Amino acid sequence: MGVGWRRLLQTMAVGGMGLSLYAGWLTVDDFRDRASSEHDIAAACGGLVPGAAVMDLQGGVVRAKAYEGGLVPNHPGSCTVYRVNGPHDTKALFTLESRGSYTVARDASAVPTHIIGDDATSSEEPFDYFHRTDDRRRDATAIADRAEPRPLGDGTLGWYGDSFATARAECGPSSRSSAPARLTATARVLFDDVSAADRERLATLARTAVRTLADRTGCATHLPALPDRLPPAPTALRPAKTATGACQWLVGHLTAHGQDRLPDRVLDSPVGAANPQETCLMAASPDQVRRITPGLDRSGRTYARSALTHSPWWLRTASYFGVEAGTVGYKDSDADRDTFIKPGTAGGKLKGIWWASSVCDGKPALHTLTSSYTYDGVLGSRTISALFRAYVDDITTRRGCTQVTFPDAKDFHVA
Repeated sequence: MGVGWRRLLQTMAVGGMGLSLYAGWLTVDDFRDRASSEHDIAAACGGLVPGAAVMDLQGGVVRAKAYEGGLVPNHPGSCTVYRVNGPHDTKALFTLESRGSYTVARDASAVPTHIIGDDATSSEEPFDYFHRTDDRRRDATAIADRAEPRPLGDGTLGWYGDSFATARAECGPSSRSSAPARLTATARVLFDDVSAADRERLATLARTAVRTLADRTGCATHLPALPDRLPPAPTALRPAKTATGACQWLVGHLTAHGQDRLPDRVLDSPVGAANPQETCLMAASPDQVRRITPGLDRSGRTYARSALTHSPWWLRTASYFGVEAGTVGYKDSDADRDTFIKPGTAGGKLKGIWWASSVCDGKPALHTLTSSYTYDGVLGSRTISALFRAYVDDITTRRGCTQVTFPDAKDFHVA
């Protein structure tokens, strides 16, 4: 072999060593960045979740930034994690929200967990027109922006949706005197197209967080194991006459009373004897809105035009059992605060909300109906009352509830 070839091979060998060393340094830097990010996440999230599990979301993250949102030991709050793709390039990845539920008698600053009503601050708004693409705007109620909560197992551990999981813990009688009645932790991703693996990670993160919170607060509780599999949580609505699960009662009501102006689409969720909450979303399709429109007065026809775009017509029923019944409220604009609904009562508000009470398995239960803005006026008081009565009769019979308290006729006055 000539001198020239030997020099060329030597040069290539040295160059190859250099490239290998460079790749090694990149791997070490990435490892250090990830380790540092994991530490920052754990710190920002109050040590409630392992940073490594958060970094495994969305196929794995090398660098992340985490910010505390009032989350410190024994004082539930929130934290947010951002994926760092490069300089000046970050995207929201994950949030953790945790809360301890106290009664107003124990804590005057207590606020409801479940806010009902068609209000921007509530968790009920299912169709966000202004954040949709043009394709989604053409049919405002075909797909909801979020899934109805589905039970984790039998529901006693919590519930999950298309992009979140909430784990809950009820604090038993042997809990510390300062412990709350109930703890929740919600793990949520802030990106689209959530994989099955990430759904399972979210459930694990939520359960881990609520377990840690329970230990810190002296909450004596037993947390069920997570189910082996979490089926996808659908967001596409289906024809009302094919409803199942928590919406199945509507099929019988439509059969008995006809479609008329009632919703013709539903987004249902599974039911279960131990599930502490059940919800059913109902909505009017564009075709149904057009069928209703000719029978409306001038203002009603204006509402119908809005229902085809930015103000869809929808209803939601929701029931809360046991401890959950004591965590329900609504936005009280008069008092500029969230107001608890007291279990054992029944009533309604002009804001398009109604509630009934019962006792199920010896524990309180609240049954609620929410109407979107203007839809209750289109339906009318009698239709709303009959619909809610059908729902309450069905769920209290199915769950073996007694001492049912239903709103008075005057509570169904609509604007």
